[in-house]
Amino acid sequence: MELLIIRHALPIRRELTEGIADPELAPEGLLQAEHLGNYLASEKIDAVYASPLRRAQQTAAPLAAIQKVGITLVDDVAEWDRNSNEYVPVEELKAANDPRWQAMLKGEWNVHEESVDDFNKRTIGAIENLISQHSGHRIAIVCHGGVINAYLTHILGLTNYIQGFFYPNYTSIHRVAAARSGERSIVTINETSHLRGTGLPMGLVQKG
Repeated sequence: MELLIIRHALPIRRELTEGIADPELAPEGLLQAEHLGNYLASEKIDAVYASPLRRAQQTAAPLAAIQKVGITLVDDVAEWDRNSNEYVPVEELKAANDPRWQAMLKGEWNVHEESVDDFNKRTIGAIENLISQHSGHRIAIVCHGGVINAYLTHILGLTNYIQGFFYPNYTSIHRVAAARSGERSIVTINETSHLRGTGLPMGLVQKG
């Protein structure tokens, strides 16, 4: 089967004094999501899954509509900061050399509800469970940068995931071929052809 793991589009910045931030997509993010759906229109996708966080659901919506399938929410592919009262796009943190950016580079997690090991077990287990349900299919999971890093480093057998080994761009596609035997092969990383020439933000250092 073929797995498409997709990072959400650009969300707005939201910082609250209490409650859960869970931001929606920015106007640019909505356009990114439309381009993603159109880019994948020629590929038959049998099922679309998404994190319950708003930015993931909104990113998945155009893709699911074009594919004429529903969106199934999977709690266990939510990001590590799912209950945080703030969300600041990482490129804004980097541009401001914000202390939170420096903490991320050091692998310091600003959450206390879940360890790195627990996060890895939760997200990797959820993805493997979906793979087991879709032999011979192509499915898409719209989720988050941390989840993508966790799963791909798991496949590669890397041990320094806590610092992250790469930065997934907005609406980037990461393709994995998953065999019944348990073998997992990474086919593409950070596939963003659909944003080229659009002028839309792609991530830390690029615009389409």
